[in-house]
Amino acid sequence: MRLKTSAAEYLPERITLPALRKAAESCRGCDLYKRATQVVFGEGPRTAPVMLIGEIPGDQEDKQGHVFVGPAGRLLDDALHAVGLDRKETYITNAVKHFSWEPRGIRRIHKKPLQREIAACHDWLDAEIRAIRPTCIVALGATALLALTGKPIPVGTAREKDLEDPSGATLIATYHPSALLRAIEPAQRQALYRTLVADLRRALEATHAEAPARGRR
Repeated sequence: MRLKTSAAEYLPERITLPALRKAAESCRGCDLYKRATQVVFGEGPRTAPVMLIGEIPGDQEDKQGHVFVGPAGRLLDDALHAVGLDRKETYITNAVKHFSWEPRGIRRIHKKPLQREIAACHDWLDAEIRAIRPTCIVALGATALLALTGKPIPVGTAREKDLEDPSGATLIATYHPSALLRAIEPAQRQALYRTLVADLRRALEATHAEAPARGRR
């Protein structure tokens, strides 16, 4: 079941990445824009075969206006490099486009988005998928999975299933790179990193399997 959304009225008539990115700047579908520095929209080429979807912009993303440029982004870059996926040829976005945070001293600490905030952003995510038409979508964490499926599915459970997005793209679930940062034990962090790399490798293999069909787009 798809989540109800509050962003439909802000979508442009013609669904292209430049038009979506511009229109998203005016979105008031939820209240997150009031405390965020700016909207942080997805980045990557329209022809990207792999689409990576995270949760929400972090502090550095909010300040710089680009996706996955903080500590989690550096871990993701390492994992992408390990499997031979070029970030410049991959489309990367988040389920929610504005930073959600709470103060802790002078720092802004990431706050998990509410379901209504995820729902409010759903039309943006759906439009990105329509514009890109990826062969494979990688859901980085439970929030991305919820945004895509409308169901709260644990990542460990989803990893064991053969999933498909309504767009027809193969859907692969894996852990968000921030899970590695939260891991206390080095062994746990290493295990999560190996899992992330393995799942990104599955995504790359999925694009190779569908390459002839994609070439006829």
